[in-house]
Amino acid sequence: MQVTVETTQGLERRMRVEIPEDRIRIEVDKRLGNLARNVRIPGFRPGKVPIKVVARRYGRQMRAEVIGEIVQESFTDALGQEQLRPAATARIEPLESDADTGVRYTATFDVFPDVSLPSFDSIEILRPVAAVADDDVDRMLETLRIQHRTWKTVERAATPDDRVVVDFEGFVDGEPLAGSSATELPVHLDERRMVEGFEDALAGTRAGEDRTLDLAFPQSYPGRLAGKPVTFSVKVHRVEEPELPDLDAAFAERLGVGEGGVDALRNEVRANMERELAEALGGVLKQRVLEALLASTRIELPESMVREEMERVTASRREELKRSGLDPERVELERAALEELVRRRIAVNLLLAEIIEEEAIEIDSTRVHAHVEAIASTFQDPAKAANWYYADRKRLSEIESHVLEEQAVEWILAHARVVDERSSFDRIMNRGQTNPAIT
Repeated sequence: MQVTVETTQGLERRMRVEIPEDRIRIEVDKRLGNLARNVRIPGFRPGKVPIKVVARRYGRQMRAEVIGEIVQESFTDALGQEQLRPAATARIEPLESDADTGVRYTATFDVFPDVSLPSFDSIEILRPVAAVADDDVDRMLETLRIQHRTWKTVERAATPDDRVVVDFEGFVDGEPLAGSSATELPVHLDERRMVEGFEDALAGTRAGEDRTLDLAFPQSYPGRLAGKPVTFSVKVHRVEEPELPDLDAAFAERLGVGEGGVDALRNEVRANMERELAEALGGVLKQRVLEALLASTRIELPESMVREEMERVTASRREELKRSGLDPERVELERAALEELVRRRIAVNLLLAEIIEEEAIEIDSTRVHAHVEAIASTFQDPAKAANWYYADRKRLSEIESHVLEEQAVEWILAHARVVDERSSFDRIMNRGQTNPAIT
C-alpha cells in the first residue's frame, strides 16, 4: 500500500492511497475458492464446480465486496501509518479501480489541531460566594403566597395587579388570524405573556366593556408575522383581584409541611434555596472557568467538525420548533449566533480533552455512580432508572463525559488564581447571560 499526504489549507489534509492488485486478487481468489466448495450451480455436483465457472458468475460481485472492505481497512491503516487523526467524517472521492493497477482513492479530511495550553497560574478566576439571607427567605415565602393566590371578582376598573377574563380575536390585514382567539381567557395584567401592549391596554377596563387594540408582533416573532400590525377585538367579562393566603400553619400544611407550622416551612424553604444556590454557584463558576480558558488560548478549529455540529444543532432546533407547533421551514434560525455557540463549545471540548490527556486525569467511577443515582432518584422507580443507564454503554458514556469534564474544570481551579467575589442569592439566581452558554 502506498500513501501520500498533502496539506491543502489549515487543518485540511488530502490523503491518496494506492492498493496493489495483488492484495485484491489474493483475497478474491480465496473467497471464490471457499464459495466453489459450497455453491450449487446446475450441471455440476456440489463441491465440484470449476473455479473459472464460479469466477464468471460471482467474480465481479466478489471483487466489489473485497474492494469495499479493503478500502475501509486501508484507510484506517493509512491513518495509523501517517499518524493522523480525522476530526470529522472523511470525504472519499470516487474510486479508481482496474484489474491491472489495483485501487486508488483520495480521502479529504480535517485533523485535530495542535493545542498549546496556557500557564494556568497566570489565569485569574472570580469565584462567586453567596449565602441565603433571611430577607431572601422572606421574599421566597411571599412568592409562594403569590403562586397560591385565589381570585375574587370585583366591580371596579382593572389595575395592574388584577387579572381580567376576556374573549378576544386577532386580525391581520383585516382577516382573522388562525390560532389567535380565545374564550373566557384569564389575562394577568402583570405577567406580560401576550403581544406587547396587550395587558397594558386592558388596565382600566371594566366588566362588559369592549375594546379594540391596535398592536404589532415583535420583530423577533418567528415566521411571517414578525413586525406585522395586528388588531385584537376584546370583550371583558369580569375583573378579578388577587387574594393571598395568610402565612400560617394552614398554609404550611397546604405546602406539605404537616408539623412545625411556619417555622418548619421557613426551614424547608431555606434548605431548598441553599441547594439551588449551591448548584447555581457551581454553574456560574464553571462558566467562568471555561470563559477564562477560551480567553487565554488561541486554537484553530477543524471546519468540518464545525459543519457537522452545525448540522446537528440546526436539526435539533428544528425538532424543538416542531414540538412547539411551529413550522421550522417558516422560522429563520439565527445561524450566526448558533455558529458562535458551536465554535465556542468545540474549542472548549478540545482544550479540556488536551488537559485530560496531558494531566492523565482518569474518570472517577464513584462520581459516575453518584451522578447516575442522583438522576435516578428523581424517578418513581430509582433502581429501574439507574439500571436503564448502566445497561446501555452509550447512555453511561454521556454521564462519564460529563463527570470527566467536571474533573478537568476542578483541575483548572486547583492550578489557577481563584479570587472570591461576594454576591447574593438574588444576583446569582437571576443573573443574565451576556455571552452564549458554553457549558
